[in-house]
Amino acid sequence: MSLPFYQKLHQHYDSSYRNKDLRTTMSHYQQEKKSSAIYTHGSTAYSSRSSAAHRQESEAFSQASAASYQQQASRATASTYASAASRKTASAYDYGYSHGLTDSSLMLEDYSSKLSPQPKRAKKSLLSGEEKENLPSDYMVPIFSGRQVHVSGITDTEEERVKEAAAYIAQRNLLASEEGITASKQSTASKKSAVSKQSAVSKHSTASKESAVSKHSAVSKESAVSKHSAVSKRSTASQESTSSLHQEEAFEKKSRKVAIREKAERLSLTKTLEETEAFHRKLNEDHLLHAPEFVIKPRSHTVWEKENVKLHCSVSGWPEPRVTWYKNQVPINVHANPGKYIIESRYGMHTLEINACNFEDTAQYRASAMNVKGELSAYASVVVKRYKGEFDETRFHAGVSTLPLSFAVTPYGYASKFEIHFDDKFDVSFGREGETMSLGCRVVITPEIKHFQPEIQWYRNGAPVSPSKWVQTHWSGDRATLTFSHLNKEDEGLYTIRVRMGEYYEQYSAYVFVRDADAEIEGAPAAPLDVMCLDANKDYIIISWKQPAVDGGSPILGYFIDKCEVGTDSWSQCNDTPVKFARFPVTGLIEGRSYIFRVRAVNKTGIGLPSRVSEPVAALDPAEKARLKSRPSAPWTGQIIVTEEEPSEGIVPGPPTDLSVTEATRSYVVLSWKPPGQRGHEGILYFVEKCDAETENWQRVNTELPVKSPRFALFDLAEGKSYRFRVRCSNSAGVGEPSEATEVTVVGDKLDIPKAPGKIIPSRNTDTSVVVSWEESKDAKELVGYYIESSVVGSGKWEPCNNNPVKGPRFTCHGLATGQSYIFRVRAVNAAGLSEYSQDSEAIEVKAAIGGGVSPDVWPELNDTPGGLTDSRGGMHEASRPTFKKDALLGSKLNKPSLPSSAHNLGQTEVSKVSETVQEELTPSPQKAALKGKSKSDPLKKKKDIAAPSPPYDITCLESCRDSMVLGWKQPDKSGGAEITGYYVNYREVIDGVPGRWREANIKAVSDEAYKISNLKENMVYQFQVAAMNIAGLGVPSAVSACFKCEEWTIAVPGPPHSVKCSEVRKTSLVLQWRPPIHSGRTPVTGYFVDLKEASAKDDQWRGLNEAAIKNTYLRVQGLKEGASYVFRVRAINQAGVGKPSDLAGPVVAETRPGTKEVVVNVDDDGVISLNFECDQMTPNSQFNWSKDYVSTEGSPRLDVESKGNKTKMTFKDLGTEDIGIYSCDVTDTDGIASSYLIDEDELKRLLALSQEHKFPIVPVKSELAVEILEKGQVRFWMQAEKLSANTKVTYIFNDKEIFEGPKYKMHVDRNTGIIEMFMEKLQDEDEGTYTFQLQDGKAVGHSTLVLIGDVYKKLQKEAEFQRQEWIRKQGPHFVEYLSWEVTGECNVLLKCKVANIKKETHIVWYKDEREISVDEKHDFKDGICTLLITEFSKKDAGIYEVILKDDRGKDKSRLKLVDEAFKELMTEVCKTIALSATDLKIQSKAEGIRLYSFVTYYLDDLKVNWSHNGTAIKYTDRVKSGVTGEQIWLQINEPTPNDKGKYVMELFDGKTGHQKTVDLSGQAYDEAFAEFQRLKQAAIAEKNRARVLGGLPDVVTIQEGKALNLTCIVWGDPTPEVSWLKNEKPLVTDDHCSVKFEAGKTAYFTISGVSTADSGKYGLVVKNKYGSEISNFTISVFIPEEEARKATEQHQKGNKKSK
Repeated sequence: MSLPFYQKLHQHYDSSYRNKDLRTTMSHYQQEKKSSAIYTHGSTAYSSRSSAAHRQESEAFSQASAASYQQQASRATASTYASAASRKTASAYDYGYSHGLTDSSLMLEDYSSKLSPQPKRAKKSLLSGEEKENLPSDYMVPIFSGRQVHVSGITDTEEERVKEAAAYIAQRNLLASEEGITASKQSTASKKSAVSKQSAVSKHSTASKESAVSKHSAVSKESAVSKHSAVSKRSTASQESTSSLHQEEAFEKKSRKVAIREKAERLSLTKTLEETEAFHRKLNEDHLLHAPEFVIKPRSHTVWEKENVKLHCSVSGWPEPRVTWYKNQVPINVHANPGKYIIESRYGMHTLEINACNFEDTAQYRASAMNVKGELSAYASVVVKRYKGEFDETRFHAGVSTLPLSFAVTPYGYASKFEIHFDDKFDVSFGREGETMSLGCRVVITPEIKHFQPEIQWYRNGAPVSPSKWVQTHWSGDRATLTFSHLNKEDEGLYTIRVRMGEYYEQYSAYVFVRDADAEIEGAPAAPLDVMCLDANKDYIIISWKQPAVDGGSPILGYFIDKCEVGTDSWSQCNDTPVKFARFPVTGLIEGRSYIFRVRAVNKTGIGLPSRVSEPVAALDPAEKARLKSRPSAPWTGQIIVTEEEPSEGIVPGPPTDLSVTEATRSYVVLSWKPPGQRGHEGILYFVEKCDAETENWQRVNTELPVKSPRFALFDLAEGKSYRFRVRCSNSAGVGEPSEATEVTVVGDKLDIPKAPGKIIPSRNTDTSVVVSWEESKDAKELVGYYIESSVVGSGKWEPCNNNPVKGPRFTCHGLATGQSYIFRVRAVNAAGLSEYSQDSEAIEVKAAIGGGVSPDVWPELNDTPGGLTDSRGGMHEASRPTFKKDALLGSKLNKPSLPSSAHNLGQTEVSKVSETVQEELTPSPQKAALKGKSKSDPLKKKKDIAAPSPPYDITCLESCRDSMVLGWKQPDKSGGAEITGYYVNYREVIDGVPGRWREANIKAVSDEAYKISNLKENMVYQFQVAAMNIAGLGVPSAVSACFKCEEWTIAVPGPPHSVKCSEVRKTSLVLQWRPPIHSGRTPVTGYFVDLKEASAKDDQWRGLNEAAIKNTYLRVQGLKEGASYVFRVRAINQAGVGKPSDLAGPVVAETRPGTKEVVVNVDDDGVISLNFECDQMTPNSQFNWSKDYVSTEGSPRLDVESKGNKTKMTFKDLGTEDIGIYSCDVTDTDGIASSYLIDEDELKRLLALSQEHKFPIVPVKSELAVEILEKGQVRFWMQAEKLSANTKVTYIFNDKEIFEGPKYKMHVDRNTGIIEMFMEKLQDEDEGTYTFQLQDGKAVGHSTLVLIGDVYKKLQKEAEFQRQEWIRKQGPHFVEYLSWEVTGECNVLLKCKVANIKKETHIVWYKDEREISVDEKHDFKDGICTLLITEFSKKDAGIYEVILKDDRGKDKSRLKLVDEAFKELMTEVCKTIALSATDLKIQSKAEGIRLYSFVTYYLDDLKVNWSHNGTAIKYTDRVKSGVTGEQIWLQINEPTPNDKGKYVMELFDGKTGHQKTVDLSGQAYDEAFAEFQRLKQAAIAEKNRARVLGGLPDVVTIQEGKALNLTCIVWGDPTPEVSWLKNEKPLVTDDHCSVKFEAGKTAYFTISGVSTADSGKYGLVVKNKYGSEISNFTISVFIPEEEARKATEQHQKGNKKSK
């Protein structure tokens, strides 16, 4: 048989559970048989061995039997606490049997175990002994295991249940005695001790001595003991064991050889078992590995300074994850701060404790769990609060709550069921404001387990109650107490205590009423309640509250709001006049400070008592917190000091976005917007502007105090007047552009006071209470709830029944006088106020509700008291609990461990495990219906087409609990021509196949096809009947259902969905709808699978429609074959698998019936969007039912439905994104006529655009109103429309006033092009404002507005004035292009400008720094270009250059500043030109080394030179140097080596860009350069060391005859040169008269003792060594004194002659 694809992945319910149970049972008995076979096999070898060996075999078997028994008991209760000895013993026996080992070889060591605490709510472990060996103590595996094991709670036979009961009792006794399971070898020395111990089978494993007497019968008896707890058989076994002791004594002696051999076998077996165990552990390890998973995540805390805080988390995973704690992503080091942090890990619970918290401990903490499979993190925040000065400790620590101990270890592993009962319960309670009250009850839990305490949790109206300064909780071990230290009206509500033990819980509820305190002024109103903060930011905080029920006898005129800064006791009033709206924005707050608030009501008598203070709230903008850096201040004064990030360069912020009016009342308007995307890093401020809707005159609202946050509240607006708003941003850079204006907003309360409720119907409940139901207020928006008042008939005095508004159309009024007659009235309340009172109800006498039900004339068999009628819990009778029209009995399950949801009806005190809600229209009982039918028989006879409905059918059990069942059925095929108003259910017991008498299950009709019958007997078999009712009466009851057994379902998969139906049937598609299963299984339902097959196909031809589970309870089925007949079914899925299928829906023929019409969308001329449907096949009783996503839209505040005849229309009041969905319309009392329409995002946009177009027809504008400046400074306003007809009228408006053509304004309209123009000669200061062109072309209108105010107008005015001045300037000589600079190719700077309108007489003068520059050449102005050339531009040329043109017509000048940044820019360009002029690098060899050089046009210091070698910057040393000589830039490499080879790059950086020149100094280039360097180096060495005369010899020596001549000169050379002398180019012959001397290799002496004329002549000194020689010549001239005198006289005479 083929199965749908999802059944291949998930076993079906039947095969997964029924077959699995059978296989498990067979495996269980086979295991017992195998144990017996092992024993028999071992006993056959008894005679061949010694008694000691057999005794050890017996002990081993005894230990295995006890361990196996214990393991079965552990499995039966799904316990996670299995003994280590039990697991290892069972593992050893399994191994021994599978490997063929005899009993004698199974020698086990002694093991002892004790209970290990487990983490709270650990999952049940269903593993065998071998698999548990591979797990840590806190590791849990899924419920589906690879082995077939026994699962408690899902067995089918009584025998299995007996085994479970025995196992449970053994475990309970074990746990109660606080003893572990111990397996040890027992000595046979003491017979008496052995006999006494034999009787205690559950505590000690001594079964080996029983086996010595009877090898087979003793085992069977022991098995009987473990299965049935037969005490008598256990005593018989004890007697047999006593006789066996005597027989065993004969075999105590054994040889040494046998003992050694047995010991060796034991050691070998032990080693084999350990190796095998290790092997299996490794073998299964990969199969069990899984990543960490947080079972319990750490929770965020807010604590006061100096307090301690603990963060807890629990992690599962294998291998066991390692948990690391982080603070702000930094690992916490406990050693770095001793005593500050304590990190513990015990039993899978990981704890981080922070001691003495201070302000620095406010941070985000992270717990990171990691193992080989991955890492997972969980986050929690800790906020530390600090108060200024001293404060009252008791105010903030009103009480200490003792936590339950059940978080350490959950007890559900040791008991199959816990019974939780409440004794001494609290009842409906009444208190008064300011008083104290205590609620409590005693909790009894059976079975009682030591060291395990339950979880106690209190709830108010479904929300958990946390200990605070107002309320404290206490648990004494058997009594739970909730204490109110100071009652307030906020404390009124339904209180529930929930007690949980493991997976089981029970709860009890009762209502608490709090009456108003006595007013200080008689007649003053009561105190408001529920004061809270709705919105908080830097500039204001919106406070809301609820109006009181008691107004003091006169209407409440309004409310005063008071504020108080946290840490002070000074209260200040926030509003001068009372506000009626129950919301108010409080302004005038200090940013960063925290405040508390209270509210007082006022009427004409006076001011009432203040409300309870609100929670502290800080004046901070949530959107800005991420951009602020907080720092603590000491001591703290209640102010948080914030610093913003460092601002960057000033950026004018852009316009805000998404500006909208979030709230509008007669007192204020609240605006909200988003910050601009362009705003820089600095903070921004906001300016809010407003204008009347009919004008464009924008006015700034907050001129003195800018707004800091993107929300603002406006006051002082005229009520009833229309406004528009816009917002600008500003910062240090300026004010940005405005945002888009809002839509027109009318000042007034948009929220209307709700209408009065209707149809007040009281019904009896108890001797002191009455249930009041009503019709809810129609079209009520933001409804807070209802107030109910009661009055004794005839007294005229009304008393409130509740002081806290209740939601829902039903409430139980308590505290009434028994026997008195009361009337009731109700009024609704929202933020706008309280509605009018409803009409008074009919009078009702207060007494307990009894009787009722279906008339005996209809069902004569029903004469017993209906079960479940008087099940009173907490003062509320189940009989008085009707159901909602559409939502009965769906979505919950019994004992589901989830928190109670918020109560729909605060007056309901009944606590049920299945959701039961209230029917909108209460249906009269059948008796009254019958009576009304008789009294009004004539009208009924006239309506021949109305009859009672046919019987319902297909009654099924949707859920079964311990004492209740939920039934489902299908509605009748024929409704009788009228709508079915409800159903009545009857039931009867079936004992041994004999049915009993029928009983009534409900006295009020239920409107849904499902109902829960309570107070049934467990394990009892029942049958049911259902009858339907309409206005014609009660129909014939259904056929008797099958027998259903009332027992608690424990299956893991969900039950079947129900109420499956088909609608919108077309030829290729239809819509399938269903309702969720009542029983969701062990985990919530996660989705659904839908199957279909043709009606005539076999059951193996089902196919799935959806591959992945869908979460919706409907599905549009596509791709059907036209004319084919189909049936459908639906299955629910959860984590455990896929559940049973629903009942079949169909068969349905895929066809589009003639006349079928679809839902049509329409947008009328007013822009109203509606969905329309028409049906031609309606009956007189047919109705249209609209739904969204197949959920009824009845009562939706966003829709209006209007039906007339065979047409219906659903109108959207304000179509928005929340209206996206599938809208369908069903027609009742027809053959399934229905249609739907999908509105998705694209369709929503299309409809909104179409609505806007129809609602507001406009003249299409091609170009919006713009402004431009003309040549002479004229201003042109213009716009262009797409099309203008001849009838188009244009109105020109300036600042809300119409302007007309005249001397100032010139107007023109070109209807052909659609251009509309207006000209102004000049802009004056009074022309600042808003300009609007209004167009009207028939009905269509259009306008375009231009706002010219502030900086925008000043800029435009300046531009217009500039253009006019430019026009005047151009009348004379002027510059067409102003002075600019240019760098020439020669690296010179050329200043140039272009002039126009010049003549010969026009002069041009150049200035620098206000000094005239003389220019050699004269400009002829032929080309209109004037230039000034500056060569070799440098820093000295910086300055301000100016050129002036002038003649008789005027003058013009142009200035060029070449200073600061402008000079740097020019120098950069000059440097760039110089860099570009650089020649390629060349190589030059010198005696010192190799030089790389390049020439530039000229060099400036601003040009940065960098050299690099092989890509690395060169570090300059004495060997490698860089420099500039003239225009040459060089790099000198002295004494080059092979390491200097490579690529050299010279980079010239001009300030912005680098320019490179490269040369490759390698290969031949390097060899040639290096060779030349060597040559030059040698030449330099020779030149340096050759012989030479350094000095000392004159060129001419003139000396008198007879004198002595001494000459000395310095000679140098290496090696020391040779010295010789010449006279007249011949070697000098020395003697005593002329002598020479050479000393120390460097000094030569020349001496003539007495000079004579013969010594005159040319002398020479010759020095010579191997590097060269040198001659130094000198001349000696000897003179005689007499001759000199004569010559002088002769010369003198000759001179005299010449002068004459």
